[in-house]
Amino acid sequence: MNFDDERFPKLIGMLFLFLAFYLFIAFASYLFTWDIDQDRVLRFSWSLLLEDFEMANWLGRLGAIVSNMFFFWGFGVASFIFVYLFYRYGVAMVRQVPLGNLTPLLRYSAIWTVIISVVLGFAFQKASFPWGGAFGEALAMWIQNFIGVVGTLALFVFALLVAFVWTNNPSLDDFTFRKFGYEIKQAWNDLITGNYAKRRRPVTPIVPTVAPVISSANDGFEEVPNSGSVTGNSPIFTASIPVGKSKPELPVLPGTQVAMDLSKHSALFADELPAPKPAGTTDTEFEINIPAAAPVQPSEAPQYKPPVEAVQEDSTNLSEPYDPTLELGSYEYPHVQLLNDYDNQALEIDRDELEANKNQIIQTLLYFKIEIEKIRATIGPTVTLYEIIPARGIRISKIKNLEDDIALNLSALGIRIIAPIPGKGTIGIEVPNKNRLTVGMKEMLLSDKFKRAKMDLPIALGKTIQNEVFVADLTKMPHLLIAGATGQGKSVGINVILMSLLYKKHPSQVKIIMIDPKKVELFPYARLENHFLGFLPDQVEPIVTDTTKVVHTLNSLIIEMETRYDNLKKAEVRNIGEYNEKFVARRLNPNKGHAFMPFIVLVIDEFADLIMTAGKEIELPIGRLAQLARAVGIHLIIATQRPSVNIITGVIKANFPARIAYKVASKVDSRTILDTGGSEQLTGRGDMLLSVGGDVIRLQSAFVDTPEVDRVIDFISNQRGFPQPFYLPEFHPDDTGSGGGNKKEFRLSDMDDMMEDAARLVVETQHGSTSMIQRRMKLGYNRAGRIMDQLEGLGIVGPAEGSKPREVLYYGIEELNRFMTELKNKR
Repeated sequence: MNFDDERFPKLIGMLFLFLAFYLFIAFASYLFTWDIDQDRVLRFSWSLLLEDFEMANWLGRLGAIVSNMFFFWGFGVASFIFVYLFYRYGVAMVRQVPLGNLTPLLRYSAIWTVIISVVLGFAFQKASFPWGGAFGEALAMWIQNFIGVVGTLALFVFALLVAFVWTNNPSLDDFTFRKFGYEIKQAWNDLITGNYAKRRRPVTPIVPTVAPVISSANDGFEEVPNSGSVTGNSPIFTASIPVGKSKPELPVLPGTQVAMDLSKHSALFADELPAPKPAGTTDTEFEINIPAAAPVQPSEAPQYKPPVEAVQEDSTNLSEPYDPTLELGSYEYPHVQLLNDYDNQALEIDRDELEANKNQIIQTLLYFKIEIEKIRATIGPTVTLYEIIPARGIRISKIKNLEDDIALNLSALGIRIIAPIPGKGTIGIEVPNKNRLTVGMKEMLLSDKFKRAKMDLPIALGKTIQNEVFVADLTKMPHLLIAGATGQGKSVGINVILMSLLYKKHPSQVKIIMIDPKKVELFPYARLENHFLGFLPDQVEPIVTDTTKVVHTLNSLIIEMETRYDNLKKAEVRNIGEYNEKFVARRLNPNKGHAFMPFIVLVIDEFADLIMTAGKEIELPIGRLAQLARAVGIHLIIATQRPSVNIITGVIKANFPARIAYKVASKVDSRTILDTGGSEQLTGRGDMLLSVGGDVIRLQSAFVDTPEVDRVIDFISNQRGFPQPFYLPEFHPDDTGSGGGNKKEFRLSDMDDMMEDAARLVVETQHGSTSMIQRRMKLGYNRAGRIMDQLEGLGIVGPAEGSKPREVLYYGIEELNRFMTELKNKR
């Protein structure tokens, strides 16, 4: 038989599946028929296989013998684990999966078989049914005689905990019994579905940092000490590789730097060069930098800590600092086990790809008579940055104009040239990687940079091109504009920002107001209405979707902003940080209107739709909030998939210095968002440019899937929340009443002298607009606006409808004259 035939493992796999099915039926039957067949199988002889007599087991004599061997003489009920093993190995062989992948499963199964057998043997010592089998009962009896009953129980509990920690590697940061119970539940689900490898947290070994440096000057490999400086006592090795030969794969550990010294490229392309390089010039160098995670730097703004001795101005009875989290003191922050682990999160180096890209870049530049002295490659999760140092006398504009030519030669989309890189004397060429890494949200939250961030509103946006976690403070931005084409990652980016806030802040410290005109993006967060959300008192749904409610919400936020400014004035402070510090120290009296101020984050998912339907009614309050709300802790996050100048207006851009641009269709759209090009060259799927204060940073956005968001929301919503949501101040617009209601409240003595002429003009033209009255009657805009309000109060025109003309409620002059006559008689 040819064992190399691919049909052979498939047949073995089918045999294993048959054995799993056979054993399952035999074991299940044994649970019901063991007492009937036990007398015969215990007196086993070879005649039992040859004689013809009937057994109660569903699979006859063989089923009774096999099941008795596993249950009575073996491991008892734990024998069902063998059924599971046969099934998993059979499926793996049929699907031609390497059996080495099931080694952890085999190890875990052996551990749990022994533990279950011994525990059941100890618990059911006097039972007639062999719950733990001969193995479990014998071992349990020996342990009990050796350390006693109480010691055996303690040993079993310890063994179960050890087995659970070893097989699942749970995160015990901020340990609570609720999180531990969730871990046990997830472990049971993984045991049923076989997802141990996917959920198990990676174990990070402690290894020395090694930085191989590869040079092509010699023909063989050398190992020589390097004179460069390194951190600590990590060894550095240098190896040489001949030009044109394949490069061996050297182990590259996280945080290492790899450098390649290439021979003179001008000799390779002598036909394209006008003249050989002058004597004395150095060879072109190619370095590959894989930066380690940057050390955590202390934040400029330390986290607030209540003073030990607080001063109370208005009451001497209260000396303890006020704790805003005390009302929800039992609140548990969501834990990272609610999020997924992704397989492709380890940074790998494809040396062939780096070498090919380097050669193509050099060759393309040489075609256009551009020589370079050095190339340095920095590998990121999505793109690799090639920094080149051109030869002296080369104009930067020549390289910048070759963007399309380099992209053509590299056969890659999203080539972006940075000429020059700010703060460096190099030119950057960003080339997308063939194998992209998924930046999981769990990895971001576990990073020290996020866990130790002392920011007021930290948001973990993603990873930089140096593969470092990027954490920003929303209060320093202070507002964020997100724009990009459809399907490029805006909604995922918003979820990443919201997840960052939910994981870092207490419900008493931040409130989120969500506006979602599409009605489908932010609706899962509605379950957090008693924890984190804020909305109007008369609002049915916590997520604002109606345009009219959006206008009311924005104006209500302006009222809240003005109220907070009044409180700041009374407290004689300048911003929300100083105010809350004073309130926590109990130096402000709640009876005089003071209260702890949580941060308010306004999230608008599709801003373009609101501008198209409401226009100035949306833009004006947004502009005012963006200008004034920073000091009182109100911050805006606006997203749109239509980056045009009529959506992202000058007022919006002037007050949103922090902007995120995902992939867009044209350079015009990129300039509309960032005031510079580049976002049209992005690769999509979370690849983005962040502009803060004029500096543009390329990031790969973190990824959080919808099931992960749902699990986090469920974890928070199942906890006790505040008795009622965070209600915004009530807003009563002037034009919400009907015409008849306004007639009763309208005072005729305030009627303008030109109101009657304006009414006739509006009815004759059937066009109710303030600008028309101003133009035709040669009035100022303020007076024309007052006349229009009076016409609305009298019921001659309808309420305002954004930028549209008002509806004229009278259709003829005769009808208007009769109304005016009646009005004069009342007067």
